[in-house]
Amino acid sequence: MRSCFLSIWSVIDPFYYFFSRLTLIDRSQSSIFRVRLTRYKGIDVVLSDGTMIRKNDVLIKIHLHNIKLIKELRNIESAVRRGILIYQKTCISMPILAEYIQNHRKADQIKGIIGITTLHKGVERLGFEAVEPANRFYRMFKKLTQIPILYLTSTQFSFRKIPPSHYLFISKEKLFNSYLQK
Repeated sequence: MRSCFLSIWSVIDPFYYFFSRLTLIDRSQSSIFRVRLTRYKGIDVVLSDGTMIRKNDVLIKIHLHNIKLIKELRNIESAVRRGILIYQKTCISMPILAEYIQNHRKADQIKGIIGITTLHKGVERLGFEAVEPANRFYRMFKKLTQIPILYLTSTQFSFRKIPPSHYLFISKEKLFNSYLQK
């Protein structure tokens, strides 16, 4: 069943990529991020470095390339080992993301990076800050959209154990200071 679902997702993913206006940040395929510009629509957030994210601020929204990750990790049984590999791939992708933003035509307008994920444990080591979305309907919507990913990646999937999604934020300055070569 999982392999059938994975095959269907592999066919659908290019269409999702096209219609969601995502951009690959690295043609060599070493990055696990696909991104797009977005305007923030949530409540005001003050990051630890003092950066204030307000409604309509321009952010880069990051998306994990889930189908790529799932294919690479599908034969790994240990959830801990899968988590470590995702962390390592994210570490490799962060400098690529910083360089992408630095060279972006709207770099001066971009205030930071946002993502939303259930994988929010340990993100502080990468420089991100996790914030739970304020809107409960949005939290429920994100929980529902995570079901296919969790089903494909978890050996013991349970509807009752779907972790809550969190926004991940990092300011552009913090990203540059942490990941760009000086």
